[in-house]
Amino acid sequence: MVERLLAGGHNVVAYDVSPDARRAAAAKGASDAASLDDLARALAPPRAVWVMVPAGDPTEETIRALASLLAGKDVIIDGGNSYYKDDPRRAGELKPRGIHYLDVGTSGGVWGLKHGYCLMIGGERPIFERLEPAFKTLAPPDGYAYVGGHGAGHYVKMIHNGIEYGLMQAYAEGFELLHASEFQLDLAAIAHLWNQGSVVRSWLLELAELALRADPRLEGIKGYVEDSGEGRWTVEDALEKNVPAPTIALSLFRRFRSRQGDPFADRMLAALRNAFGGHPVRKSGPGGP
Repeated sequence: MVERLLAGGHNVVAYDVSPDARRAAAAKGASDAASLDDLARALAPPRAVWVMVPAGDPTEETIRALASLLAGKDVIIDGGNSYYKDDPRRAGELKPRGIHYLDVGTSGGVWGLKHGYCLMIGGERPIFERLEPAFKTLAPPDGYAYVGGHGAGHYVKMIHNGIEYGLMQAYAEGFELLHASEFQLDLAAIAHLWNQGSVVRSWLLELAELALRADPRLEGIKGYVEDSGEGRWTVEDALEKNVPAPTIALSLFRRFRSRQGDPFADRMLAALRNAFGGHPVRKSGPGGP
């Protein structure tokens, strides 16, 4: 983000707890701040501070620290993956100080520098309009939008990530079928083919192609898949709103399953089949497969 903002002619003061990260930003042309206090002093008012740290306590602590350093008409932008219900509270806490707040769902990952970041922006529309030149610099054409009041940006990003869970799971299952096929299929070539006008074409397929070209059988990767908060929050939101979202929910549960080597539930299932129908079981431990 620093590089795109600098390339767009914006003044950037960069702070990170890592000195190496600060040096890297300074090498690109940003001003290096050794602390949040230094950052606040280095920026000319009205200031805009983009916070990009892990959701939860790190974000809360950073925003609280900035609130004590900033003043009226300044803006704090949370560009991380915060829970959308936290945003109205934060905006309310900052309002008596005259500090504005925007929540910006950010997508683009490590490719954002090259292709731009998709930005889903929530908060006060006049503040969005004030900072629109920066958003335009960060995003590709038509890649940013004001989506609503406080929380809307992170809510749209949360649902975006829930959809991403489902898409990734569908691709994973499809490629497993291709991998298990009796045909000698070149999976990387198929990923590339499907991106040429197919209805399933996507950036995720581009990434699949890159991964499969580097390691055609994915032998260097363990099938252990973490989940971040957005997938869980999406499922919780579906439950609260009584909206069926089985694909997203099952894709989240499949990630849970990936982290279980030999889950109790499967052993229970095998035991029940053996008990009621005499179906064979495989023994664990010495003598087992």
